[in-house]
Amino acid sequence: MNKLYITLILMIAAFGATAQTQRKAFNNPNNIDMENYVIKLTVEGGKAFTATLEDNSSTRALMEQLAKGNITVKMEDYANMEKVGSLGIRLPRNDKPITTKPGDIILYQGHNFVIYYDTNSWSLTKLGKINNVSQTELRKILGKSDVTVTLSLE
Repeated sequence: MNKLYITLILMIAAFGATAQTQRKAFNNPNNIDMENYVIKLTVEGGKAFTATLEDNSSTRALMEQLAKGNITVKMEDYANMEKVGSLGIRLPRNDKPITTKPGDIILYQGHNFVIYYDTNSWSLTKLGKINNVSQTELRKILGKSDVTVTLSLE
């Protein structure tokens, strides 16, 4: 009787683990390990940053595009809080009400790439966060005028 009981418990546990793996595969169909996914952002003039990505359909689509080649974005300053420019492609939107922080990278309207160097509250799709950069450093590197940023795989 004990062997039958133990066998039944092991079968239930194995089924649960399989179901969990299938859910993860369904939520992340490309099986990209987003927890460790980082992209590189190179600002004209050579300063480079890395950014850790969120796990959503927008970032997975961005990673698929970057696997084909770098994306260069000509960005302009907007409202003294962000740099914004068109990606030249459309990505799925995952808009949610958020308050941005300096270093957040955002998808706006499905095709605009935004780097925040100040705060803003709006319904946006968060792509990720630039690693290890202060607001002061980010403002200095991005400058007050237009800037070109190249996105690439790390």
